[in-house]
Amino acid sequence: MDLTFHSFTPLGFELPEPLKVLERLSKNFYWSWHPEGVELFRDLDPLLWNKAEQNPRRVLSEANQLLLWQKASDPDYLAKLDRFTATFDQYMGEPPAAESNLPGGVAYFCAEYGVHNSLPIYSGGLGILAGDHLKSSSDLNIPLVAIGLLYRYGYFRQDISHDGWQEEHYSNIFNSGLAIEPVVDVSGQRTSVMVHIRGREVYAQAWLARVGRISLYLLDTNVDQNTAIDRMITGHLYGGDAETRIVQEKVLGIGGVRLLRKLNIDPSVYHLNEGHAAFSTLELAREWLGLNPDKGFADAVTEVRKKCVFTTHTPVAAGNDTFPPDMLIQCFSKEFIDSLKLNNGELLALGRAVLSDDNEHFGMTPLAIRMCRSANGVSEKHGEVSRELWLKMFPDLSDAGSVPITSVTNGVHAPTWVAPAYQSVFENHFGPDWANLVRDSEKWSEGIAGFDDRKLWEAHVLLKNVLIAFIRERTKRRDTGTSDTINERTETSNLFSPNVLTVGFARRVAQYKRWNLLLSDRDRLLKMVDHPDRPVQFVFAGKAHPQDNTAKTILQELMSIDHESSWQQRAVFIEDYDQEVARYLVQGVDVWMNVPRRPMEASGTSGMKAAMNGVLNFSILDGWWIEGYNEENGFAIGDESESDEPDDQIDKRDALSLYETLENQVIPTFYDRDKSNFPAKWVEMMKNAIATLTPQFSSRDIYNDA
Repeated sequence: MDLTFHSFTPLGFELPEPLKVLERLSKNFYWSWHPEGVELFRDLDPLLWNKAEQNPRRVLSEANQLLLWQKASDPDYLAKLDRFTATFDQYMGEPPAAESNLPGGVAYFCAEYGVHNSLPIYSGGLGILAGDHLKSSSDLNIPLVAIGLLYRYGYFRQDISHDGWQEEHYSNIFNSGLAIEPVVDVSGQRTSVMVHIRGREVYAQAWLARVGRISLYLLDTNVDQNTAIDRMITGHLYGGDAETRIVQEKVLGIGGVRLLRKLNIDPSVYHLNEGHAAFSTLELAREWLGLNPDKGFADAVTEVRKKCVFTTHTPVAAGNDTFPPDMLIQCFSKEFIDSLKLNNGELLALGRAVLSDDNEHFGMTPLAIRMCRSANGVSEKHGEVSRELWLKMFPDLSDAGSVPITSVTNGVHAPTWVAPAYQSVFENHFGPDWANLVRDSEKWSEGIAGFDDRKLWEAHVLLKNVLIAFIRERTKRRDTGTSDTINERTETSNLFSPNVLTVGFARRVAQYKRWNLLLSDRDRLLKMVDHPDRPVQFVFAGKAHPQDNTAKTILQELMSIDHESSWQQRAVFIEDYDQEVARYLVQGVDVWMNVPRRPMEASGTSGMKAAMNGVLNFSILDGWWIEGYNEENGFAIGDESESDEPDDQIDKRDALSLYETLENQVIPTFYDRDKSNFPAKWVEMMKNAIATLTPQFSSRDIYNDA
């Protein structure tokens, strides 16, 4: 295996002196949420920028030398570079604002981070949320360090074959020029930790990714001291079997705490973002008992709980990590269990929801709930669902309302997701500090009310045209096979129209996400698609789990619907959904659709991103949308009523509401135009969405009560 760190090395030449600061800027992801930072790297070579998948380190190392010297002699470019560098240096030099409240800072643990698509160690919503948390913490100047794993082969890349079937492939992410650096000690030696796994010591080396003011430390077991199997512990994100997940989570939780100690970091708060990191609480207990040998495990729990908080993201028991008891014990050493002053049965009991069931699998969520001072869901509804789900852990409580799980609704990092075109509008209206004004909902709403409606619509139409150009580029293929599918075409110049209502649907392909709900009445769907005066077009994206053939079959059906209709010209599927694809979609569609089976959508942050760009949500009332919907800022599918009916009956009712709402509300409102073809009512709803949802669901005031 290749252990080489691919650092920044230009192709046989140094950067021109005026451009050398770009190397330093490329080593911090601060550039990624500032349009002027993105422009600096993209403008070096726009074609290479897309070929390199928006990775500035690759652009710097692969750019044509002539183009670099041209930029080095361009006064306008150098002036932009100087301004951005000065802004970055001032930003980085400011002292932490929250130091007095959190003297030791916050340690944030998560299994995945979606900081940017050029650091591909995320799979979906959990990672994107974690990345947004780091950026928001940086902007708020919170003293926070983050701990994760560096997956050498990341998450799978998606290909759709000529017949519409999903295929997967993996590649070594170290070949892509990562913006990370080795962590070394004062003597220049690599910083690493050891974790006892499967009867032997496993080494994990540390890497550092800089996210503005935040340090993200990533552990990697692919080192010479380890066996081949142990080197692959951090091989794939969410790959392998249950035992692989246990040992990955030991490296994350136990190894993460040990890394903090190597770095002389003693946080005031440990935030476990999902149960994957729950083993960190056991390491904290082991540490405390080592310093207090006359105390017992119960005393250690009391102390550990004071420092630990836990966020659960899963609304169903099956979605939480659980492990067979024997397997879990085999992955821990006797010495570690003894150091906790526990026996095997007592350790296993920490992960059981029902203590009387000796056969119950060990659950990471019960462990985290027991070992943390607070636990929260990620929306008000999810908090309610979580209390019901884990009531069984508290036999002394008579009702779910008393279960100690609260809710903190997710938010998103507005500067990352609001399109530059809208950021320009906001800056012209509010000034350059618009992102901080978002924290004042009253002033923000008042300001949005004063927007010029037509300028807002012009910005949206511009972004819609950008999306359509992106769609045409991404779906064009030289060889498309013999089947007509919506993921590939030989000719795309007439594909999609900016004048047609465009619905976006991009989600993980899972049963509860109900991708096939839209297809349940195909004739009715195609009548909307084919309507001569008020047609609808759809853009889809999302990945099915590699082992979920049912989900893959749903995708394949979607790809090849009715060739006699306009479906093939008014529907597209974008392969390999990632952050870059998401930006085009949430910024450019007219409507963002979400149809989960209630109450299984814990939150649903993609809809928040769309709303901040004036895109109207069209969603089941679940997760965040229950809190955000006000009847004037989007559309609801169904209602909030609970039902004990079979899933197929619920699906039929929701499908009926979906079609009726599209036909009777969404489509008529979009096509209701004045003599100048301006959709006044639609733009009024767009403004309402931006005004009400942007301040409510921006990730801000993090750890205010920590």
